[in-house]
Amino acid sequence: MSVIHDLKGEDHMSPAVGMLFAMVTENWTRLESITDSMSQEELDYKGPGNLYNSSAQLLRHIMFVDLNWVFRMKGQQLPYDMLEQYGPMIDKDNKLPFIEGVPRDTLISQHYLVMTMLQQTCSLLTDEDLNTVLAFGHENEKQASVRWALWHMADHNRYHQAHINQLRKWYKNDTSNR
Repeated sequence: MSVIHDLKGEDHMSPAVGMLFAMVTENWTRLESITDSMSQEELDYKGPGNLYNSSAQLLRHIMFVDLNWVFRMKGQQLPYDMLEQYGPMIDKDNKLPFIEGVPRDTLISQHYLVMTMLQQTCSLLTDEDLNTVLAFGHENEKQASVRWALWHMADHNRYHQAHINQLRKWYKNDTSNR
């Protein structure tokens, strides 16, 4: 029996909201899958010459971006304790914050909590709510609709999956990390 891939949302979500939520979920599930067998060493690997963001940094970054979008959609500020625990978005050098030694399962569990919050938020949205305009950016200098925000969450996740897949290839071929 073959699996039918679809972007149908959950029954309790309005059609367009559900489809966009399904896009985010599909990409999150793929992210879980591609990182499933990673060792801590591979998770913390920063590519040839330690010049790139590690998969751990990228996982935290994806989660933190998603967390920020969820709170924007809820019309709330990100709570300070969450900012302290998971942030900042970028460090003083305009780079992703350095993390090391955080297990993959911890990073995935943290993102799972964000996905649960997103599911709850999307359950309350109507298709008309997708037109709501949200402020975003490091200084809230940009604007986007909720529709775009949900699409962006899926797209952003997939974009960084390509980086994680590249790191995995480099790690596999890099004999210096063994």
